[in-house]
Amino acid sequence: MSLDLLIPFGILLTLVVYLIYSRSKFEKEIVDVYDEKLEEWKKHATVSEKKEEPVKKLAGLVYKTGYKVSIELIDKSAISMLEKGKFELSEIKKDK
Repeated sequence: MSLDLLIPFGILLTLVVYLIYSRSKFEKEIVDVYDEKLEEWKKHATVSEKKEEPVKKLAGLVYKTGYKVSIELIDKSAISMLEKGKFELSEIKKDK
């Protein structure tokens, strides 16, 4: 190998090593900046993990006349749930 080709090859090798080093340094700096921003965001972010329970709304009234139970609806959106049988029975006051 002649000396004429050794100088350009050395320059090319030095340039490649420098570019690889500078790119890895740049990527590390970017990752550090984003990590700092993430930690800052975590400190200032208000994450509400509270599960809001559904609000009870008066949808109708239940009456008993003899052996028959009748329901008078105030809110018409409850009709489909009643027709599908999606309701729950609970007692407000227990008899002694």
